[in-house]
Amino acid sequence: MSRGGRDKDRDEPERRCIVTGETGPKSGLVRFVASPDGMIVPDILGRLPGRGIYVTAERAILEKAKAGQFARAAKAKVDVPENIADEVERQLARRTIELISLGRKAGLAVCGFEKVKAALEKGGIRVLLQASDGSERGKAKLWTPTGARYYGCLTASELGLAFGRQSVIHGALASGALSDRVVEEAAKLRGMREISGAPIAAGKDIEV
Repeated sequence: MSRGGRDKDRDEPERRCIVTGETGPKSGLVRFVASPDGMIVPDILGRLPGRGIYVTAERAILEKAKAGQFARAAKAKVDVPENIADEVERQLARRTIELISLGRKAGLAVCGFEKVKAALEKGGIRVLLQASDGSERGKAKLWTPTGARYYGCLTASELGLAFGRQSVIHGALASGALSDRVVEEAAKLRGMREISGAPIAAGKDIEV
């Protein structure tokens, strides 16, 4: 298992982090490229042209990245924005919210305590989502099923955006390709926000 609880047995390309020197699945790293004017920019979607530069998706590691490390990887002189970690976090949050919203529109997602509880009891849940600023007492009443993932790295207002509401404390996504993508992006966001991956509820089998 790699950083942030990501599985390493998946058949996916691996890349080396320019800060730690460790090699791991691309899903656990943030990709950067150098723009035509030599500015290092995050490529959250992995679609920008240019030589990919990878850093482990953890704020503490990204904040250690030096301009020289980016330059060596890019094989060119580059500039690194001072707020690059904040920008990565912002983009990851937006992407995670977008994917949850797509899951909702595809009928994979539910929100609200009673609906989430019913979905957990029924089975087939891939992701349990709970607001980082929600009541700990209320969140502790739900559990993470075996084989599922728990994320508490979004605020109630951010989860609200994903579900088309003002605020949401509890959400869940059923198994599916979109949910797998939420797992990848939320794991990175959790690392950028330095939030523990430990789920709330005790006494249940979990995977984090």
